[in-house]
Amino acid sequence: MVYVATVFMIHGSFGNPDENWFPWLKNQLITAGFEVIIPSFPTPDGQSLKAWRYIFLEFENKINSETIFVGHSLGPAFILDILEKIDVKVKACFFVSGFLGFLENSEFDEVNKTFIEREFDWEKITSNCENFLMYHSDNDPYVPLKKAEELKKKLKCELKIISGAGHFNEATGCLEFPMLFKEIIKE
Repeated sequence: MVYVATVFMIHGSFGNPDENWFPWLKNQLITAGFEVIIPSFPTPDGQSLKAWRYIFLEFENKINSETIFVGHSLGPAFILDILEKIDVKVKACFFVSGFLGFLENSEFDEVNKTFIEREFDWEKITSNCENFLMYHSDNDPYVPLKKAEELKKKLKCELKIISGAGHFNEATGCLEFPMLFKEIIKE
């Protein structure tokens, strides 16, 4: 089968490929002709940037100019790391509840530190992606809106604020994400 493009979906800390809106979006994208890859990363036990990079090695050969990345929570920070290292410009990145820096939550900050306790090469990152789009909620219990606004400034992209969506997870009833699906298929 020839796919329209490959979409990588990257979960966050304490997450997995089968939670929240990931299964729904995966099914929608496959039906629309996309190849969808959702790696399973160790979290929270064994979570580190090095461990996640190692797991992602097997997929790097699938990245090309038609590639689309979707990241939730810590997922965007990992995608930024990928964009720093590749030598190809991908089509788009969609970040949901993404952030930079510490969250002032010891449980999350401890497992996230290798991903966020660093400087990013913003010039390389922005030159390696045609289009960034971010989604954030006005009541995310884990990632304050100011963290998304900081990331938006670095990426010079649009930030769509969704009222009452929390952390876009099962706890807030977010098992589908039609708005995100529509944006992906427009690419």
